[in-house]
Amino acid sequence: MYRCRLYPSNIQQERLLNNFEICKSVYNELLELRIKTYKETKKSLSKFDCDVLLKGRYKGIVFSQVLQNVSDRVDKSFKNFFRRVKDKSCRKKGFPRFKSQVHSITYSQFGFKMLSDKRLHLSTIGNIPIILHRLPKGKIKTLTAKRNRANQWFACFACEVEIPKVKHPSKKQVGIDVGIENLATLSDGNVIENPRFLIKSEKRLKRLQRRLNRKVKGSANRQKAKLLVARQHLKIDNQRIDFLHKLSHELAKKYSVIKIESLNINGMVRNHHLAKHILDASWNSFFRMLSYKAVTGGGQLVEVNPRGTSRTCSNCGTLIDMPLSKRTFKCTNCGFVCHRDLNASININGSAGLARTYTPMDTKPPQQNNSVASSVDEVGTTCKTPQLH
Repeated sequence: MYRCRLYPSNIQQERLLNNFEICKSVYNELLELRIKTYKETKKSLSKFDCDVLLKGRYKGIVFSQVLQNVSDRVDKSFKNFFRRVKDKSCRKKGFPRFKSQVHSITYSQFGFKMLSDKRLHLSTIGNIPIILHRLPKGKIKTLTAKRNRANQWFACFACEVEIPKVKHPSKKQVGIDVGIENLATLSDGNVIENPRFLIKSEKRLKRLQRRLNRKVKGSANRQKAKLLVARQHLKIDNQRIDFLHKLSHELAKKYSVIKIESLNINGMVRNHHLAKHILDASWNSFFRMLSYKAVTGGGQLVEVNPRGTSRTCSNCGTLIDMPLSKRTFKCTNCGFVCHRDLNASININGSAGLARTYTPMDTKPPQQNNSVASSVDEVGTTCKTPQLH
């Protein structure tokens, strides 16, 4: 995915916003029609049926493939719903809901054209100035024009590329224990401090939110205040993403095998004392970045069971009672003393688990080994990772 900044004129912004409104009404119309049809006939409309109904509508105002993409979104929402219904582990089924706003439109292969490195042509919209900071690689499958809450416009190119088969230059492996006090503690003793971007910007954010609450609803001043709050949130988000990208790149480049805990983050944020700090640390984004950067660099990301990693002595294996308030691990059996996060990361590094991705060098996964303790297998594959020595 390549995201580039767009600078549409006022007229082009009006056309884009008009497309958003039409796509919202079409989405709600198709959703209502599918629900009504099923109630009356006990049969659901297919995507093809919806595409036929949209044929020729809003000609010259909205590009035809943009409307077909709306039909595809409705169809996927129902497929995802039925998938969640069949999945017994999924608590919330999430029946498709009507939309109050739409913030993006998608062109599928046609309807857009790069006129130069500074101009992008969108059908029914016009030629829009674009900052193409790097050329998209591979085959462009879709283009999505979207607007964020800070009134910034972007063009997102989804490209199909081949991942080159590379061999990681290092044979090092590491276990990582994430936390709030420190963002990550590595099994080799390195500690990455938690930058706490939200906490540092909280004072200014509270002041802007108080100003917003004083404004009269529906007024122009309220819209301006709302924009300032959105921009402050965007700044915090950009700081966090930039930091995590640099950190994950450095770790994926240094270590060939990275082991992390398989955490239930959605369950952990239900603790209202820790939820804000967990979301500010953004563990899930960190793991996701590590995953794709490890595999593209010839490495591997492995998930291990977090059960007992903080309570087990990494030196002798004795179980010790370790409440969250206790930050230093002291083994009553062998006398081993270290920080609780370092002890956990060493246990993570020594554990076997499930690999999210297997190394691109493995053109054909080996045969499955039934021994879980001696190998690290990926879900759906039988790939092994190097063993600890």
